[in-house]
Amino acid sequence: MSIAYRALALQTTCRAVNGCPGAAEAAAMVADNITRVGRQIRASKAFIGKDLKLVVLPEYFATSYPLGDTIPGWAAKGSFAIDGPEYEQLGRIAQDNGVYLCANAYERDPHFPDLYFQASVILDDSGNQILRYRRLISLYAPSPHDVWDRYLDAYGIEGVFPVADTPLGRLACIASEEILYPEVARALGMRGAEVLLHCTSEVGSPELTPKDIAKRARAIENMAFVVSANTAGISGVDMPLGSADGMSKIVDDQGRVLAAAGMGESMAANTELDIGGLRRRRLRPGMGHFHSRLPRAVIETGLAGSALAPNALLEGDGVRIPQRADFAARQQATIGALRRAGVLADE
Repeated sequence: MSIAYRALALQTTCRAVNGCPGAAEAAAMVADNITRVGRQIRASKAFIGKDLKLVVLPEYFATSYPLGDTIPGWAAKGSFAIDGPEYEQLGRIAQDNGVYLCANAYERDPHFPDLYFQASVILDDSGNQILRYRRLISLYAPSPHDVWDRYLDAYGIEGVFPVADTPLGRLACIASEEILYPEVARALGMRGAEVLLHCTSEVGSPELTPKDIAKRARAIENMAFVVSANTAGISGVDMPLGSADGMSKIVDDQGRVLAAAGMGESMAANTELDIGGLRRRRLRPGMGHFHSRLPRAVIETGLAGSALAPNALLEGDGVRIPQRADFAARQQATIGALRRAGVLADE
């Protein structure tokens, strides 16, 4: 039976919790933010139609991002527990509206209680969490790469690059600026991903931006749909509201934009995803069948070795809590290593 349904990249304003004096006040604001998004999803489905089955939310839609907070401070104020009330609330929204819902949040992990990770989580139409992807590339926040050996012990490689086989097709997640890294999308694509769900909060512009170009490229390279939901600005912080706005869109496997939103809160980025048609195209031989033509062993050999070492936060049997300045220092050290290796040339 052919699979076809409508998907929505919901462009909604992120109301920041940064100004909340403590964790209790932040939790109350998060609950209110999720309730508000739930109303928007209900109204959007009423307008779009009963065949709306997939909704993607923007990056850190319920909290915004840490601004000057310490790692423990943001873990307490701006991060969810993986079995916490926030995911229960999101699960009820998914169930009540009969949709698969992709949400992005900072969250705590019992395996690494002193840290937080940024996660994209898919909840099915019964409200169950069916996929959890942790952002791997982040300049100013901890990631699984920082505790790599122990993360693999806890979750395995399938927990690093998860793909969910669902009635809506094979779903996977990409977080934020990772859309700029073809290696992340390729790892998911080679595990069967057909729809890449991209939660983002990115610069809005009437011109093509690097991330906007990358959305098209990742769709083409991986023979997949990309559903990309951006914020409609971030309120409650000093950054001008419209700086991270617009750009939400759905791209097909040919790199064509099927639907897009302008500036402001919007449900305009919705369209039909014909998974059956996609699967027919993915079985058709030819020059455009990138999965079958990729010389993986050659590419993996070419990428072997990296100046950015894993396990940066592991110390003995424990985990070191980084300061914000540590991330910038590590990048500078990595640039130095790339210079010494001849990857980067001096002026």
